[in-house]
Amino acid sequence: MDSLKQGANYVSETVKQATSGASKETNKQVAKDSDAPIGTRASAAKDALGDKVDEHKHDAKAEAHKQQI
Repeated sequence: MDSLKQGANYVSETVKQATSGASKETNKQVAKDSDAPIGTRASAAKDALGDKVDEHKHDAKAEAHKQQI
């Protein structure tokens, strides 16, 4: 039963990691867009950094759940 719970947690963290990665890439593109206002670009750059941290956090959690299976 515990393996099923760890498996579900692994899948959940993997999905969250993918979501954070996609958001990071989107924000990176906005930050690079020279047609966007500077405030928007700065905010997107900050958000991309936060997404990168989240992506790594979810990756570590997923790996921990995978090891517990």
